[in-house]
Amino acid sequence: MTDNDTQDVETDGGTGIVAPDDETPTWRERKERTEGLSRLTYEYFERARSEDESLRRESDYVERDVLAFPTWPHETVRNLALTSFFVGMIIFLSATLPPHIGDPANPNSTPAIILPDWYLYWSFGLLKLGPLNPELAILGGQKLMADRTYGVLANGIVVGAIAIVPFINKGSARRPVEQPFWAAVGVFGIGLAFTLSMLSVKNLMPMNVDLLFDLTFLVPPIMGIVTYAVLKTMREGYMYDLNRRYYRLRPPK
Repeated sequence: MTDNDTQDVETDGGTGIVAPDDETPTWRERKERTEGLSRLTYEYFERARSEDESLRRESDYVERDVLAFPTWPHETVRNLALTSFFVGMIIFLSATLPPHIGDPANPNSTPAIILPDWYLYWSFGLLKLGPLNPELAILGGQKLMADRTYGVLANGIVVGAIAIVPFINKGSARRPVEQPFWAAVGVFGIGLAFTLSMLSVKNLMPMNVDLLFDLTFLVPPIMGIVTYAVLKTMREGYMYDLNRRYYRLRPPK
């Protein structure tokens, strides 16, 4: 192997794509070595990874908290690649699966089943909590409020509870295992939204209505308890590994 061959191997940097920083190829050379957006994106990602590794090797543990990639070209190329992918998927789906347009609505007839959009099924299910509306003996067995009003009040309570959670939980946890209780609360909320959605379409569900009503309020607490128990069991080992990585990255003085 000659000296020129050795120099070529070192210029390649071991990746076959990105040259070292002191031998950055020109725009024309880069264009000749690329084949479309995918190749260009991979080249910039490879350079970003190489630069980040070099900076982390040269910096101490204090500087590692402020390292980042420059906006151009790393972040810009990455965002363009992701945007192009999702826009292409939307165009593909809209071209291959066009939405079905049914017959126009007849204002003179009421549909047999009236449902909101799917993401509001849980709210619609809260309007069907009539069996939970208490009947007071002092009113002669009459209900204190109408079932519809009771459902609207239930919607207000649920939305208020969701809105107040961020003001109560001000922790800095980024993973469910770090705060098992609040993760269990989230799973409980997701389960309740799902079961309420099933209750809103109870006329379409192939099961007993009373059983469906009972499962609506039994399944979410069970999901929350199981989630809390599992995460609580995992938390000790997770925190041990996290502390070990932390002190390995930031050794005590």
